[in-house]
Amino acid sequence: MSEAAERLEALLRLMAQLRDPQRGCPWDREQTFASIAPHTIEEAYELADAIGSAEPGRIRDELGDLLFQVVFLAQLGLERGWFDFGAVAATVHEKLVRRHPHVFGGEGGDAVDLAKAWDSHKAAERAAAGVLGALAGVPLALPALARAAKISRRAARVGFDWSDAQAVRAKIAEELQEIESAVVQQDREAVEEEFGDLLFAIVNWARHRHVDPEAALRGANHKFERRFAAMEALIAQRGWLAAGLSAGQWDVLWREVKAQERAES
Repeated sequence: MSEAAERLEALLRLMAQLRDPQRGCPWDREQTFASIAPHTIEEAYELADAIGSAEPGRIRDELGDLLFQVVFLAQLGLERGWFDFGAVAATVHEKLVRRHPHVFGGEGGDAVDLAKAWDSHKAAERAAAGVLGALAGVPLALPALARAAKISRRAARVGFDWSDAQAVRAKIAEELQEIESAVVQQDREAVEEEFGDLLFAIVNWARHRHVDPEAALRGANHKFERRFAAMEALIAQRGWLAAGLSAGQWDVLWREVKAQERAES
């Protein structure tokens, strides 16, 4: 047995011990699929953050945390007689072999052809499972931005799409006008609905420009946090109070921080 297999087996035994009805951990024993799911989602995002940091140690640690979530859920499945970790691994192994005929079946093709084949295999699997419709099966738990990107890609694959990026840009201008109209009418529900339409159009614009909107917004958030922290540092250095600054003073600080970043780069 390889070292990796031995360590995985040890982790599976540890999980079973944590869930032991008599000698396990009280918290671990109380958990269910529903209670663990939010932790799994959180760990996936923490892994994404670690990958963004490009720090090998962080990535390794967060991969371990995410693996533990899989092990935990597999243990819950075992206890219910549904499946165990081996069945989970076997299922994904079989699926990956089936979805890679260019590797295991002798089929060829370029990257575009392979991406289309992958989508075709997934669609066939959904149909075999009784999940019908181009948009069916997109997880509701996905963040709204990521889910919008996914369902718009699904719709585009069956031909429901704007002709090009410029057409989406025109739609964005239209949605902005509709928001302004709803604001003038003081219709709060309409304003919220039109903002949703605007965001959805922007997601599609990003898709046409080959931009991942979730990654783009994550980067924008990080940039804003970095610059805001730099402004706070300047405020502290100058003995000012943030709450007492005017909008004009904040703007000057923001421009100063941006200038510092450009000079450093």
